[in-house]
Amino acid sequence: MTKEERMEKARALHKQGCNCCQSVVMAWADRLPIGAKDAMNVAAPFGRGLAGTREVCGCVSGMAMVCGLTGHTADVRTLIERFRESNGDIVCGRLLAQGKKPCGEMVAEAAGLLVDVIN
Repeated sequence: MTKEERMEKARALHKQGCNCCQSVVMAWADRLPIGAKDAMNVAAPFGRGLAGTREVCGCVSGMAMVCGLTGHTADVRTLIERFRESNGDIVCGRLLAQGKKPCGEMVAEAAGLLVDVIN
């Protein structure tokens, strides 16, 4: 899939009701060593800033999960910093308070950032 296709898939999943983490993870489900149902379940509690606490953004958690499951753990910090640079933070509550981008756009961005490390 192209970067644009991954981004659109994440955006569509979010519109369908997946949380931010699930949207990012499921946009990469075809590359994960676990089934889609397990990926969806594992990502579920990381939405809305970790179980609704509005702490670490689900997009960031989703990128970390995809990296971990695909053996790209060394790339997580770089992705986090790129996300922070683009959005001003990685904390869900603060991102929502800023109102710079809707969640659907941030999930698309996160799915797209992964293209740079997962070929």
